[in-house]
Amino acid sequence: MESKNHFDTIVIGAGPAGLTAGIYLSRARLKTLILNEGTVGGQMVLTHEIANYPGVESISGYQLANIMKKQAKNFGCNIIANIVIENIEIEGEVKSVTLSDGRSFTAESVILTPGGRSRTLGMPGEDIFKGKGISYCATCDGDFFTDKEIVVVGGGNSALEEAVSLTKYASKVTIVHQFDHFQAFEFAIEEARNHPKINFIMESTITSFYGSENLGSVDIKNLKTGLTTNFKTDGVFIFIGYIPNIEFISGLIEMNKWGEILVKPDMSTNIEGVYAAGDSIAKRYRQVTTAVADGTVAALAASNFVHEIKTKRKNLIPA
Repeated sequence: MESKNHFDTIVIGAGPAGLTAGIYLSRARLKTLILNEGTVGGQMVLTHEIANYPGVESISGYQLANIMKKQAKNFGCNIIANIVIENIEIEGEVKSVTLSDGRSFTAESVILTPGGRSRTLGMPGEDIFKGKGISYCATCDGDFFTDKEIVVVGGGNSALEEAVSLTKYASKVTIVHQFDHFQAFEFAIEEARNHPKINFIMESTITSFYGSENLGSVDIKNLKTGLTTNFKTDGVFIFIGYIPNIEFISGLIEMNKWGEILVKPDMSTNIEGVYAAGDSIAKRYRQVTTAVADGTVAALAASNFVHEIKTKRKNLIPA
């Protein structure tokens, strides 16, 4: 099938997994298209500093995303960002994706790398003060809280690492966590505990947000005693995990009860020619490096799949 809108592989999502897949596919001389509903880079661009990417001492997520994007494009990968997927067909030999603007693309294989989005607390006032004191991105909004007192919600690696990064701006950071212990690497816990600007309120959660034009205070409930205290703050940063961006393929592919795509070791799904990688798949650890690894494996498997299809078609053509 030859058409300007037909590709060997369509990658849906341009985070680290999707961009890595694009690099490997394009370098293998496969006609590749990456479609992304937001800004290229995914959640990676929200990370102020990445200091554990092998071979790179320190880099911002935004910079790393741009390098990956440039590499993919240099190998010939097509990238279309800020789109909305209207329909997707992944059954059958030819897969198709239709955008809200009417454009349609087809491919022999698809790699799903839609990533995820920040999980919200879902408490009263949260929707009202989003962007008015409540943030889910330290890189995006940290500077707005220079010399102010803020709260960070969460107890994983992201929460503790971003709390430390926010001390460059804020005069005081209070970490609120629902358990009496953290779910983070020991070095991240030690760094936060040893920082003079960081305080802790454990076994507690925010139950309400208050303010006029901007956030002014929150209610913090101690989950052990049941006591609720009003706590004055200039801002709240929430880092309590993510939700996979799988709505557009809901019901089309096998997932677990948490909405994570189930994959085999080669990143293949239950549908032939369809692979998945990155934060949207069922796995324990989610880091830029694991997403890159997933994208590599998915690309190699998809590349092999496409080459097998082309070889079979070639052998069926009479000499």
